[in-house]
Amino acid sequence: MVRRSFGVKNRLMHEVKLSDGIITLSPLRMDDVEAHLTGEDELLVRWLNGGPGSREGVEAYFRHCWEQWNTAGPLRAFGIRVGADEALAGTIDLRFAGEGLAPGQVNVAYGLYPSWRGRGLATRAVLLASQYTATEGGEEAVIQVDPENPASAAVARRAGFTHRKQPHGKDGTRFDWYIRDLHVAPQ
Repeated sequence: MVRRSFGVKNRLMHEVKLSDGIITLSPLRMDDVEAHLTGEDELLVRWLNGGPGSREGVEAYFRHCWEQWNTAGPLRAFGIRVGADEALAGTIDLRFAGEGLAPGQVNVAYGLYPSWRGRGLATRAVLLASQYTATEGGEEAVIQVDPENPASAAVARRAGFTHRKQPHGKDGTRFDWYIRDLHVAPQ
């Protein structure tokens, strides 16, 4: 069951909090910067971040994420949190607009820090984020996976996504697209 704290009228978007009882998704905050920098490893840099993060760069990105929440922009960046202390285990971003996305499609990108991998947390995060996306008007969730990243493809399949196409980006990069209709429950 998804518990949402955004059901109260006049509540700010950045107060969204989703939980399945094991993980909690809530917007990234400035006090997450240190945990993010500590958790970043070669796999996150390769598959998600595009380069090693600096304190200044991560702070700027987190401020951008906060601004997106405050203005109901197309980016919704969540921290994946675990335990009573809501330790930051990774991130999951939703982009309600982007290159190659059709109207109603929302891109989902996620990454866990090394000590949190292999526990099913990414799948849980994708499921929660997909439910949230549907409540925000998303019709299909899209996960774009580098063909050399089987772990990410496995998360997509476990979360009910199916491989649909393999387009090339403007720079010639190829990604496998996994898509899930948000109006159909995963099996």
